[in-house]
Amino acid sequence: MICPKCKTEQFVDKSDIRQDGSTFRCHNCNVVLAVKKSTREPVSDDAVLQTDRKGTVLGLKGRLKSISTSSSDVITGKNIFEVMPSDIAQLIMQHIERAFHTGNLQSFEYHASSSDTHSILKCIAHGHDRAIVIISDISAYKKAAERVNYLAYHDTLTDVPNRYLFHDRLNQAIALMKRANKSLAILFLDLDNFKQINDALGHKAGDQLLRSVAGRLMTCVRATDSITHLVKEEADLLVARLGGDEFTILLNRIESIEEPAIVAGRIFKTLAEPFQIGANEVNITASIGIAVYPFDGTDLDTLLINADVAMYQAKNQGRNCYQYYSASMNKFTFERFRIENKLRRALEHNEFMLFYQPQVNIQTGSLIGVEALIRWLQPDLVLTRPGEFIPLAEQTGLIISMGDWILRTACEQNRIWQQAGLTPMLMTVNISSIQFRQDNFMDLVSQILRDTDLDPRYLQLELTESTIMQNSESTIRKLRTLHEMGVQTSIDDFGTGYSSLKYLKHFPLDTLKIDTSFIKEVTTSPSDQSIVKAIITLAHNFNLKVVAEGVEEQEQLTYLRESGCEAAQGYLICPPVNSGVLAQFTKKKTFFKA
Repeated sequence: MICPKCKTEQFVDKSDIRQDGSTFRCHNCNVVLAVKKSTREPVSDDAVLQTDRKGTVLGLKGRLKSISTSSSDVITGKNIFEVMPSDIAQLIMQHIERAFHTGNLQSFEYHASSSDTHSILKCIAHGHDRAIVIISDISAYKKAAERVNYLAYHDTLTDVPNRYLFHDRLNQAIALMKRANKSLAILFLDLDNFKQINDALGHKAGDQLLRSVAGRLMTCVRATDSITHLVKEEADLLVARLGGDEFTILLNRIESIEEPAIVAGRIFKTLAEPFQIGANEVNITASIGIAVYPFDGTDLDTLLINADVAMYQAKNQGRNCYQYYSASMNKFTFERFRIENKLRRALEHNEFMLFYQPQVNIQTGSLIGVEALIRWLQPDLVLTRPGEFIPLAEQTGLIISMGDWILRTACEQNRIWQQAGLTPMLMTVNISSIQFRQDNFMDLVSQILRDTDLDPRYLQLELTESTIMQNSESTIRKLRTLHEMGVQTSIDDFGTGYSSLKYLKHFPLDTLKIDTSFIKEVTTSPSDQSIVKAIITLAHNFNLKVVAEGVEEQEQLTYLRESGCEAAQGYLICPPVNSGVLAQFTKKKTFFKA
């Protein structure tokens, strides 16, 4: 409780209370105060320890097994060196002295290696000779954070590094090779006819095949003694899954141009053995493209693009072979030029349209907002999804004007719905990393909000993990500006990239979205269940709301509700629809039975 006269916080034990059991004196100004009766039980994993300046225990509330297993009655009057390990007792005494000296709260983290327990300890000085030590067990949070951190760097299906870790290692390798005046090579591997196998045997069999392929690639790389590893002497730093059936292999510090071909030959040999997938014996081959630094590019993007080009050339050569990149491979360049021109015309001729997918409160079933999703309706009436044109739009810079159109159109539509009498709701808009990095991005958002007369609290900008981790200090400044404007922000597809927890705690975010890849098998896969729970725990520890994407089954929705997830979107609730259909859907009081 707080003393009403001197405003100091009071911690009371039995020795303070008078015989009538109803009053005690303030430790600071000596005024008589009434004892507050509390019906709350002590938190099992927290403890409050009172000591004098010499470390004599005056009282203990709660119990923390990692520090002391004794009750207050037993340890009162003893020195803390008698009731807890000497290393932690010494740390506490140091911080108690510092608290008395500075008058400030002292906080530090303690790790008990013997029990693998992590605790946060806070020391407060009260009066001239009384100290309060608050001990909080954060072991569960630590384990969840470590798990999420690992998942952020690794592909959840195959457990090999994901594209973000690969990009990080490749950038490091380029810098090292530049200083050493050496070469490196990238092998871009794509499985041949994987879609047919996936369609014939089912997605679970396809996933099993991908895991088996990843395992063999790891074994193949371990056998390649000509490869120099990057940071650790571990083969898993060399193989990564970019997504789908695409893998990349980094060969650092190659001594000859033939070395990548030797590695490709070993890969073909190890893939030649049939794979046993359930009751089926499956044969799979691969096409491999090779790009060599510095001859085929001196930066990450150029090397990956050229390795990808070489891989498609290998497919054109009949598959199950490798090809080195060659500048004469202009078919890819021509095709890219053709699609780029179509995209430019699409912007000029208003061929793009926005669909909207509802996001609902899992507990009540009520609508809380929508996500704006772009579609390309080409002149031949082919409706093209963003995955087929957004990457090229980003590579060519067209994403800037496209992103501006999406943001403005979404804000205009939200305002139109409000003027039509619909209940105001949150409009979520995906923002490209290229768009977010523009110097005038904040001015653009502000101008669009003014032009559309949309209250900023009804706009949420969605960023990927990789976007917020690029130039983190600049990102923090922009996110804080958005927060001050009243605009909400969220991390999209969380768990598929990597987020530095060091920076994540500083980002003024509102929402974290769980990627659909974790939701797909959340009711049957223990690993996906662990991932989802870890992400929810992490989000709540950072005071973030959680939205699950790709919910298609009632069982998934039930599991998410029981796990503490706040909101969801997916085909179970409603597919992406046009503005007219969405307006009709909002008239429903609930989107499902809670």
